[in-house]
Amino acid sequence: MASLVGRASAEDAGEAGLDEITSAAFVVRSAGEIVAAAGYEVWPQGTAHLSVLTVSEYRGLGLARVVASAAVADALLVGLLPQWRARPDASRRVARALGFREMGVQLSIRLRTGPA
Repeated sequence: MASLVGRASAEDAGEAGLDEITSAAFVVRSAGEIVAAAGYEVWPQGTAHLSVLTVSEYRGLGLARVVASAAVADALLVGLLPQWRARPDASRRVARALGFREMGVQLSIRLRTGPA
Protein backbone atom coordinates (compact mmCIF):
# COMPACT_ATOMS: atom_id res chain seq x y z
CA MET A 1 0.00 0.00 0.00
CA ALA A 2 2.82 2.40 0.78
CA SER A 3 4.19 2.02 -2.76
CA LEU A 4 0.74 2.78 -4.24
CA VAL A 5 0.38 5.92 -2.12
CA GLY A 6 3.99 6.86 -2.92
CA ARG A 7 3.31 6.65 -6.67
CA ALA A 8 0.32 9.00 -6.42
CA SER A 9 0.52 12.77 -6.28
CA ALA A 10 0.33 14.28 -2.81
CA GLU A 11 -3.08 15.72 -3.73
CA ASP A 12 -4.47 12.36 -4.90
CA ALA A 13 -3.02 10.48 -1.92
CA GLY A 14 -4.45 13.05 0.49
CA GLU A 15 -7.86 12.97 -1.17
CA ALA A 16 -7.95 9.16 -1.11
CA GLY A 17 -6.99 8.85 2.55
CA LEU A 18 -5.93 5.20 2.29
CA ASP A 19 -3.63 5.64 5.27
CA GLU A 20 -6.73 6.06 7.46
CA ILE A 21 -8.68 2.91 6.56
CA THR A 22 -9.59 0.51 9.35
CA SER A 23 -10.99 -2.19 7.06
CA ALA A 24 -9.15 -4.68 4.95
CA ALA A 25 -7.68 -3.21 1.76
CA PHE A 26 -9.17 -4.43 -1.51
CA VAL A 27 -6.57 -4.24 -4.28
CA VAL A 28 -5.81 -4.87 -7.93
CA ARG A 29 -2.24 -5.81 -8.82
CA SER A 30 -0.34 -5.62 -12.08
CA ALA A 31 3.02 -7.36 -12.33
CA GLY A 32 2.97 -7.77 -8.54
CA GLU A 33 2.46 -4.06 -7.85
CA ILE A 34 -0.73 -2.68 -6.31
CA VAL A 35 -2.22 -0.29 -8.88
CA ALA A 36 -5.63 0.33 -7.29
CA ALA A 37 -6.92 -0.01 -3.75
CA ALA A 38 -9.96 0.77 -1.65
CA GLY A 39 -11.08 0.36 1.90
CA TYR A 40 -12.99 2.28 4.51
CA GLU A 41 -12.65 3.86 7.91
CA VAL A 42 -15.41 3.15 10.39
CA TRP A 43 -16.98 6.47 11.41
CA PRO A 44 -19.58 7.14 14.10
CA GLN A 45 -23.17 5.97 13.70
CA GLY A 46 -22.22 2.89 11.67
CA THR A 47 -20.77 4.75 8.70
CA ALA A 48 -18.06 3.32 6.44
CA HIS A 49 -16.14 6.26 4.96
CA LEU A 50 -14.66 5.00 1.68
CA SER A 51 -11.13 5.58 0.42
CA VAL A 52 -10.19 4.76 -3.18
CA LEU A 53 -6.99 5.30 -5.16
CA THR A 54 -5.76 4.22 -8.59
CA VAL A 55 -2.33 5.18 -9.91
CA SER A 56 -2.58 7.61 -12.81
CA GLU A 57 -1.31 5.30 -15.55
CA TYR A 58 -4.04 2.75 -14.74
CA ARG A 59 -6.97 5.17 -14.60
CA GLY A 60 -9.84 4.81 -17.02
CA LEU A 61 -9.75 1.00 -16.91
CA GLY A 62 -12.52 0.55 -14.33
CA LEU A 63 -10.16 -0.50 -11.55
CA ALA A 64 -11.48 2.07 -9.06
CA ARG A 65 -14.95 0.68 -9.60
CA VAL A 66 -13.71 -2.88 -8.97
CA VAL A 67 -11.90 -2.15 -5.70
CA ALA A 68 -14.55 0.30 -4.46
CA SER A 69 -17.29 -2.23 -5.17
CA ALA A 70 -15.48 -4.80 -3.04
CA ALA A 71 -15.06 -2.31 -0.18
CA VAL A 72 -18.74 -1.30 -0.36
CA ALA A 73 -19.84 -4.95 -0.36
CA ASP A 74 -17.69 -5.63 2.69
CA ALA A 75 -19.08 -2.60 4.56
CA LEU A 76 -22.64 -3.67 3.83
CA LEU A 77 -21.85 -7.24 4.90
CA VAL A 78 -20.79 -6.04 8.37
CA GLY A 79 -23.82 -3.75 8.71
CA LEU A 80 -22.23 -0.38 7.91
CA LEU A 81 -23.63 2.39 5.72
CA PRO A 82 -21.08 3.23 2.99
CA GLN A 83 -20.34 6.91 2.45
CA TRP A 84 -18.28 8.33 -0.42
CA ARG A 85 -17.01 11.88 -0.16
CA ALA A 86 -16.32 12.37 -3.85
CA ARG A 87 -14.89 15.76 -4.76
CA PRO A 88 -12.90 15.26 -8.01
CA ASP A 89 -15.04 14.60 -11.08
CA ALA A 90 -13.47 11.18 -11.72
CA SER A 91 -14.28 10.10 -8.16
CA ARG A 92 -17.83 11.37 -8.52
CA ARG A 93 -18.28 9.35 -11.72
CA VAL A 94 -17.15 6.16 -10.01
CA ALA A 95 -19.42 6.83 -7.04
CA ARG A 96 -22.40 7.37 -9.35
CA ALA A 97 -21.56 4.19 -11.28
CA LEU A 98 -21.82 2.25 -8.01
CA GLY A 99 -25.18 3.79 -7.16
CA PHE A 100 -24.18 6.57 -4.79
CA ARG A 101 -26.25 9.75 -4.86
CA GLU A 102 -25.09 13.25 -3.96
CA MET A 103 -26.79 14.35 -0.77
CA GLY A 104 -25.06 17.66 -0.06
CA VAL A 105 -21.67 19.21 0.37
CA GLN A 106 -19.01 19.08 3.03
CA LEU A 107 -17.48 22.16 4.55
CA SER A 108 -14.26 21.96 6.53
CA ILE A 109 -13.16 24.80 8.78
CA ARG A 110 -9.76 25.03 10.42
CA LEU A 111 -9.89 26.96 13.65
CA ARG A 112 -6.92 29.01 14.71
CA THR A 113 -5.42 27.63 17.89
CA GLY A 114 -3.05 30.42 18.83
CA PRO A 115 -3.23 34.15 19.39
CA ALA A 116 -4.48 36.27 16.51
